[in-house]
Amino acid sequence: MTITLNHTIVPAIDNRQAARFFATIMGLQESPPSGRTGNFVPVRVNEQLTLDFMTVAEPVGLHLAFDVDPATFDAVLARLRDNGVPYGNDPAHPDNGRIDHPLCPRGLFFVDAARNLYEVMSPA
Repeated sequence: MTITLNHTIVPAIDNRQAARFFATIMGLQESPPSGRTGNFVPVRVNEQLTLDFMTVAEPVGLHLAFDVDPATFDAVLARLRDNGVPYGNDPAHPDNGRIDHPLCPRGLFFVDAARNLYEVMSPA
């Protein structure tokens, strides 16, 4: 059997706000709260992966990286700009407005309120 990641928990200051932010920028849909107590707000990334945003008292930011096709990259970049979200090509400076990524032709980083660092990379 091939190993695939089914879901991961993403720490958040406010799980609904964090899921909405991520879903908006990435062009995805957030789902209704789930879990025994409704403490997760899932966002389906693809058929195999769901990010479950969970409110925690002291969130520690994660680094989540995504490979996307050029059209998806352009759409993510447009939504970042439209929403006034800073982005950059360097994880230490995710607000420098650059997309010339060191590992691929185009890539960027952006952060959310819990200091989760999202990386979006495109082959062209």
